[in-house]
Amino acid sequence: MANVAVIYYSATGNVHRLAHAVEEGAREAGAETRLRHVAELAPEEAIAQNEGWMAHRRDVADEPEASLDDLEWADAYILGTPTRFGNVSSQLKQFMDTTGGLWSEGKLADKVAAGFTSAMNPHGGQESTLLALYNTFHHWGAYIVTPGYTDPRSFAAGGNPYGVSSSQEPTGEELDAARYLGERVATVAARLAVASPV
Repeated sequence: MANVAVIYYSATGNVHRLAHAVEEGAREAGAETRLRHVAELAPEEAIAQNEGWMAHRRDVADEPEASLDDLEWADAYILGTPTRFGNVSSQLKQFMDTTGGLWSEGKLADKVAAGFTSAMNPHGGQESTLLALYNTFHHWGAYIVTPGYTDPRSFAAGGNPYGVSSSQEPTGEELDAARYLGERVATVAARLAVASPV
């Protein structure tokens, strides 16, 4: 069994829905999971101008916020972000930028990692966002595990080999692909734990 942390930022709820599906897939594959969202950084004035953003903030008000302990605890981490001009959201990036202490102690290395994202339109930068997210994983020394083309659920969701992505609200096929990503990461992390016990 592996410990899998699903850590994400979502403004209006699309990445939130993907995160729940990813966590479900990992849990169904036998992992112990932690589902956490990162802190909001946007000013209240900006949030108040978007009804969906305000509603989502209310929806997650009582859910646990991500901490560095979640990354240290995990054998695998799956991070999710909306695309921001083909890049990682500032909220998730800020959380990642606080990991210097864990990184310098080697506590993020040799763990399985993957990512998921959502954008407003099908060519809104999902793949470049995932690749940008993986830059940090390379520095952490993680083993990046993508869906590739290893399961028909990935094809049904549009065939993104880099991770899971959606356009707007995730479809049923995209949620299935997200469950598969969680399952795949949990399975690989469990195999790795057996191969190299601490």
